[in-house]
Amino acid sequence: MAGTIKPRSPTELRQAVEWGLNDGVTLDVRGQGSKLALGKPMTCDQVLDLSGISGIVDYAPEELVITLRAGTPMREVEALLAQRNQMLAFEPPDLGPLFGQEAGQGTLVGALMGNLAGPRRISAGAARDHLLGFSGVNGRGEAFKSGGKVMKNVTGYDLSKLLAGSWGTLAVLDEVSVKVLPAPDQTRTLLLLGLCDEAAVKAMCAAMGSPHEVSGAAHVDGRTALRLEGVTPSVEARLKGLRDLLTGAGGTMEELGTLESRAFWRDVRDVVPLAGKDGAVVWKISCPPTDGPGVLARIKAQRPAARCFYDWSGGLIWLALPPSPDADQALVRGALAAGHATLIRGDEAVRRSVAVFQPQLTALAALTARVKESFDPKGLFNPGRMG
Repeated sequence: MAGTIKPRSPTELRQAVEWGLNDGVTLDVRGQGSKLALGKPMTCDQVLDLSGISGIVDYAPEELVITLRAGTPMREVEALLAQRNQMLAFEPPDLGPLFGQEAGQGTLVGALMGNLAGPRRISAGAARDHLLGFSGVNGRGEAFKSGGKVMKNVTGYDLSKLLAGSWGTLAVLDEVSVKVLPAPDQTRTLLLLGLCDEAAVKAMCAAMGSPHEVSGAAHVDGRTALRLEGVTPSVEARLKGLRDLLTGAGGTMEELGTLESRAFWRDVRDVVPLAGKDGAVVWKISCPPTDGPGVLARIKAQRPAARCFYDWSGGLIWLALPPSPDADQALVRGALAAGHATLIRGDEAVRRSVAVFQPQLTALAALTARVKESFDPKGLFNPGRMG
């Protein structure tokens, strides 16, 4: 069983990495450990536990920036922002319930390293777009920094974009600065009930292409949900305009108020409709929105027990399939004309046997290997997690 190294400062973190480098010790990098079941299973010599490097370094509400240590729990960040009526606009999901864990166990840095974003991704951007700067240690034992605390500070390579989505395989971060935004005063959701998948995607795309500033578009259990946020007069006016726009879309219309809307979108964000202990494997499929109904039709033709819902105006499909030795990866990926599919939940044996992340084309795989070689030439960090 691997031992655990728990640094308490950036200096101790660098020393730990230098030790691993010198002794050829591989490191399982984790914050709170809430996403260990996502990715290929790893066999590492030591756990590098970042939970001891925790706390808010600086919070400037007037500048819309927060700086924090890598092990800081997400719940602490969100609670602090709520005191000043601010938020993380990319809505990082809490996947704990999907993995059978308690909610509120993850870190913001973990969400950034997975480039995880919720329903507002279609209007506010991905997690990587909100990472302003960071400091950390690469696999050569070198401490380095990138970016800063303002949006227009990038010279040379924007390493924030590179590290977001690397799942801790390139470097270990000790501090990040993230953009925050004011939280909306009001949230309303227009529901269209009873639309088929094709009609739902058509309505969501029409809403997103309208001037009504829709911040969320999902289709869950026969409900097509369109979210509007802002100050009350603006929300009311845009809601009326959206109703008028979609009058001929079919189905019946209902509305959710602010409290109901927040609960609904939190469940969409955290994939609650597919949570549970039924043993199902869960895929996250990204594709052009108009392709989604066809993708699901091809999958359901062979797996009629599949459960699913759409987010991101149809561009994101969450799919649960009955357990199987290969998670039906050939079926899922073969249904895609464009896009990619990631296995989010599956038991350890399944994750060992399948490609958890979308296989890369030869040229892209070669580029990825060169990036890995540059940052972590000896493969210290999370070896094998991304396949």
